Amino acid sequence: MLKLGVPSKGRLMEDTFGWFADRGITLSRSGSDREYAGRVEGADLVLVLLSAGEIPRELAAGRIDLGVTGSDLVREKLAGWRSDVREIAPMGFGHADLVLAVPACWRDCETLDDFAAITRQFRSDHGFRLRIATKYHRLVRAFLSEAEVADYQLVDSQGATEGTVANLTAEAIADITSSGATLRANHLKVLPDALIHSSQATLFASLRADDAEVASFARRLNLPG
Repeated sequence: MLKLGVPSKGRLMEDTFGWFADRGITLSRSGSDREYAGRVEGADLVLVLLSAGEIPRELAAGRIDLGVTGSDLVREKLAGWRSDVREIAPMGFGHADLVLAVPACWRDCETLDDFAAITRQFRSDHGFRLRIATKYHRLVRAFLSEAEVADYQLVDSQGATEGTVANLTAEAIADITSSGATLRANHLKVLPDALIHSSQATLFASLRADDAEVASFARRLNLPG
């Protein structure tokens, strides 16, 4: 029997339940909001409720066979993620973009090339590298390496990343945004060529799962196996 991990709370959980309900499978909590077990009707599955950030790790370890989480989280948390999981289907909700944003007052910074030049000048002027606050270290490093931006340092931020520039703990940020409203409210602008990853909720399968069972379940959902 396949074990399915889904986000344990919030809009992601609700939208996941709705996505499966549209395909004839009813997912629900087995008790109160404090409980992390679930019920399934319409399919031979075991439902496990986890935080979205835990699901990539559990898939890679083979402790769950299928999981719903953001494509950004899989790529960030699993180095060489294609060796651990495979995408079954994008789910059409939970859309958000991981972007690089800089102070809106930087009028001479409109592209990644401008940003690269500013980082070089910043190091020359201040004697240390320009700081970028983010929790997406792997994705940001890979993106900036490809863009040949080198004179920076990443500052770990696990919350309120948009406020780090105003608080003088970073000069720029890389964070998830849906509408950009929070960035604008904090006087930040997104560089138009600095989309690091366009994320959405995605159904993944562990490469440790039984291929035949996964393929059968995908057919049940009218998805490619």
